[in-house]
Amino acid sequence: MERHFDHELNDLNNDILRMGAFAEEAIYKSVEALKARDRELAQAVIDQDTMIDQLELIIDEKCIDLIARYQPMAKDLRFITTGMKINNELERIADIAVDIAQRTLEIVDKPLLKPLIDIPKLAQVAQKMIKGAIDAFVNNDMDLARQVLMSDSEADQLRNIIQKELIEDYMVKDGSTAPRAVQLLLIARFLERICDHTTNIAEDVIYMIQAKVVKHHPERLQDK
Repeated sequence: MERHFDHELNDLNNDILRMGAFAEEAIYKSVEALKARDRELAQAVIDQDTMIDQLELIIDEKCIDLIARYQPMAKDLRFITTGMKINNELERIADIAVDIAQRTLEIVDKPLLKPLIDIPKLAQVAQKMIKGAIDAFVNNDMDLARQVLMSDSEADQLRNIIQKELIEDYMVKDGSTAPRAVQLLLIARFLERICDHTTNIAEDVIYMIQAKVVKHHPERLQDK
């Protein structure tokens, strides 16, 4: 019985890894579509979302089934419940990638407002955070989860830089740029929200490993 349980936990682990890879890929493709002004790539992100939604439901059902059949305790229970939370966060992240793709479709046929520098940087931060959070989950890596949380301030700073530049250097000086600038503002905000969801994952990982709630209690991150 115990061997079956461990095997099913490993399957769940692999499913969450797949979900994380899909979410990371969706972010990458949505921003690449923006950079390359690629309508087909943006649409591909939107079209793939149904598959990601289906995987989310499969993972949730597996988690509920594992709890019902094995009634796990302590660490195993925290692993399964954390897996459910991470699964839901990753599905939201993929939804936000769809939002980015949709905003890209709004401006793909219009002249580029400005060279894209900081938005791709912000996307790279988001992707790195997701990879770090999933790796922390898989490897029970407390230090990596902490690093993910610390990266969120970099995402906030980049979002602020993008917002300031678009508003002060474009919208205020030339109102005709507003429709394109607003779409880029939204994309920057979406990427920052992805980073927020990823910090939720890192906080859940810390709870899974140490049974310590750090959400709303950043001072607890210093405790070993």
